[in-house]
Amino acid sequence: MAAYKPTCVKDVSAEDFIKAYSAHLKSNDKLHLPTWVDVVKTGKFKELAPYDEDWYFVRAAAICRRLYNRPGIGIGRFQTLFGGRMHRGAAPEKFSKSSGGLVRHIMQSLEEIGILEKCTSIKGGRKLTASGQRDMDVIAGGIKAELEQL
Repeated sequence: MAAYKPTCVKDVSAEDFIKAYSAHLKSNDKLHLPTWVDVVKTGKFKELAPYDEDWYFVRAAAICRRLYNRPGIGIGRFQTLFGGRMHRGAAPEKFSKSSGGLVRHIMQSLEEIGILEKCTSIKGGRKLTASGQRDMDVIAGGIKAELEQL
């Protein structure tokens, strides 16, 4: 008989977890979409708003997963992580950061529903609460159980 090993977010693939956790955030009805979600660009290097209607929940799930793996990340680091190449016509492309206000709004919304809290260390940033981490581990366990049944 194999020993029971608890499952955490690191045990499942990022794509599967972000898809499942964003569906959980959407069905939970605690995280409310702002009115401007269908017209906002995610960075100055983008030309249009995202096509996916649930992109806000996907971005929130990606932020939570990053904070699970490395607590204490701030808005500036997330701007760099979600950044991309800016097309400048005939000039060479350069890296451009994503929108800081968007990341800030998502983090503040996640703080309001009790998933994130501010980090009190010298470095600052945000970290997951105990309940937020527990929810993420439960969802990761469900994903792993589904994969083992296949």
